[in-house]
Amino acid sequence: MKILVLNSGSSSIKFKLFNGKNFKVLFEGIQEEVEDFHKSFENIFTVLLKSKIIKKLEDISIVGHRVVHGGEKFSKPVIVTNKVIKEMEKLIDLAPLHNPSNIDGIKTIEAKLPNVMQVAVFDTAFHHTIPKRNFLYPIPIAYYDKYKIRKYGFHGTSVAYVVKEFAKEFNKKLKNLNLIVLHIGNGASVTAIKKGNSFDTSMGFTPLEGLMMGTRSGDIDPSIVLYLQQNLNLKVNEINNLLNKESGFKGICGKSDLREILDDCKSGDESSKLAVDMYVDRIRKYLVNYILKLKKVDGIIFTGGIGENSSIIRDKVCEDLSYILKEENKTKIVVIKTDEEKSIAIQTSRLIKR
Repeated sequence: MKILVLNSGSSSIKFKLFNGKNFKVLFEGIQEEVEDFHKSFENIFTVLLKSKIIKKLEDISIVGHRVVHGGEKFSKPVIVTNKVIKEMEKLIDLAPLHNPSNIDGIKTIEAKLPNVMQVAVFDTAFHHTIPKRNFLYPIPIAYYDKYKIRKYGFHGTSVAYVVKEFAKEFNKKLKNLNLIVLHIGNGASVTAIKKGNSFDTSMGFTPLEGLMMGTRSGDIDPSIVLYLQQNLNLKVNEINNLLNKESGFKGICGKSDLREILDDCKSGDESSKLAVDMYVDRIRKYLVNYILKLKKVDGIIFTGGIGENSSIIRDKVCEDLSYILKEENKTKIVVIKTDEEKSIAIQTSRLIKR
């Protein structure tokens, strides 16, 4: 059995083909700087066939998809049906950078391989354990009751994978662990894990809340949106584009790739230094908040492209943490490489075997 996993981000598609018995990677690749997702999925099929790992597309038994937003409807992986696709389409406004490409992938597979079973694994599902006091917003409760406006949280597939890896590495039972996961890449979030379950997380109703990111603003005064509407006559779609695609690092220093920004910092570029300082400050704000919420922290995990590869950012984030972390806690600060695709393949396989 061969499992193809498609992991569509806001501007890239990672893909891995797994042996369904031992989850060994048979082939993997990435399509970067994607503008036309449908075309990129077609390119992936071409690459797979050229690799000769498969002779024909029908050699793929199952396709697992990372889907960013599952709302309250999807709290676990599901086999894709037309009804599931329609429910996912209703959630596009909540994850405008991601859900459309996730759905594109499903529809492209459906057209190419109509008989192949597809499974959707939702980033929000892991966070369904967050208690009400942490997921509700302080607005009239009727908006939650009727429209389900609440914090959902994201990066759940990644977080679920690295916390299990932490437990294995230190020979601990996950249900006994309090952890903080910093998934920091072009998209970024911080998650508090209490006794093995998601307890709070920085992203909210959409992936826009929380940390400053590559092109996303993260937390801002909501009155800024009203000001932009009333005084600059910006339309809703223009504000959405501004906050999701023109803000964050890009808004402050004109670039969204942290590697380039750190190089510019070495050259003395003040706007790049400012962007990095703002970024680190916002990460530390959430980190300290979650340390206080959890009281006892067994581990702090860095993961994601920046978390795994930038020792400069890790050092800045962890500076002087000893003032807050009690000595007796013996908190382990580690880097764990995430593998969302493997996590999806495992969850997909389990669902099929039920």
